[in-house]
Amino acid sequence: MNYNEALDFIHSAEGLGSRLGLVTIRELMNRLGNPQKDLRYIHVGGTNGKGSTTSFIVHMLREAGYRVGVFTSPYLERFNERIQVNGEDISNEDFAKLTEKVKMKTEEMVKDGYPHPTVFELITATMFLYFKEAKVDIAVLEVGLGGRIDSTNIIDDSLVSVITTIDYDHMEILGDTLYRIGKEKAGIIKKNGLVVLYPQQKEALMALEEEAIEKKANLILCPTQNIEIKELNDKGAVYDFKYGNIEFSNIKINLLGEHQVYNSSLALVAILELRNKGIIDISNEQIIEGLVKAEWRGRLEILDREPIFLIDGAHNLQGIKALAKSLKLLNYKRLILGIGILKDKDVDSMIEAISSLADVVVVTEVNSPRKMDVNELADKIRVYNENIIVEKNISVAIEKTLEIANDDDLVIFSGSIYLIGDVRKIFLSNK
Repeated sequence: MNYNEALDFIHSAEGLGSRLGLVTIRELMNRLGNPQKDLRYIHVGGTNGKGSTTSFIVHMLREAGYRVGVFTSPYLERFNERIQVNGEDISNEDFAKLTEKVKMKTEEMVKDGYPHPTVFELITATMFLYFKEAKVDIAVLEVGLGGRIDSTNIIDDSLVSVITTIDYDHMEILGDTLYRIGKEKAGIIKKNGLVVLYPQQKEALMALEEEAIEKKANLILCPTQNIEIKELNDKGAVYDFKYGNIEFSNIKINLLGEHQVYNSSLALVAILELRNKGIIDISNEQIIEGLVKAEWRGRLEILDREPIFLIDGAHNLQGIKALAKSLKLLNYKRLILGIGILKDKDVDSMIEAISSLADVVVVTEVNSPRKMDVNELADKIRVYNENIIVEKNISVAIEKTLEIANDDDLVIFSGSIYLIGDVRKIFLSNK
């Protein structure tokens, strides 16, 4: 099996969609020899901020000399990004080799009457095989969907469960209240485990606290009140943070937005708790250096400066609100917004929060079967902003924004991670 054949096999399962439960992935891992049982994990769940929190954790661990595997989803530009060791994507050769093993066991399962694993289950299985083969010291796993029944939750234990902000998303699967969504996210909490939690809305917090009590887990709330932001601009942030008897001064991060200060502090608390327990060996200097080196492409990422060309993978209401709030960090004359959204998102609330802020909106279409039709999206946006250009083709949409923009304007593309990946690839290839 070569790389393209491996990708074809993975994508051949797309019609299966998502399947609730861990029965299929558990059977697949059993047949593969349960490589996931031989690794140590940090498990990151939540609605928004998982990716950047993961990046902060990974960079701190790497700075301390650990060999770190990281599993994220979805990818931005290249499929292999989802599985990395020490910042290097899994190679095409390793991906093909390990996916072939997964394919053999999948065919055996189907022959024996088991359901065919989903796309995410197949990728998850490949990831576990790779991390074991690569002999990682710690694997940092970002939850794909929810938590309780996510494929990554097949792991028996974790060093720490880190839970970022919880908000409304994937309600058709996770539930229509913050309490129900919180219950699903809380599923990654392990018996007698450690949980580091971002401050939550009341309903979500109740669900998480109940799960922690039931599993006798040690739940620690990140003390965001101990943060003092000293600088916040279009280059990042500088802040002080106190945790217990430890005081950090002038922590610098290069990720943009006030929310990244809080995400980094959450990651910092997780690392400090692991250090306090003697699980990891890391100095304050290594922590500081790891935080400043952290990057997360596609999230408030500036690709050019004249005009400012910014991409942001905000794909739900909370993410869009964070984007809107972060606009005050940038100096610009006019805002030109490029937007495309998936139809299964809270489209109306998202466009209400961002469309009226733009001087011009260029409406385009996400390259996904779940896309909202460009004309349907444009009709919804016209309620809030009539200055619209409709361009289905993403490349042409980018050209339109740059034609309109002067050097002192701001161009933003947002609304979907899938859209942002394409925009990033197209824009940088044309520079």
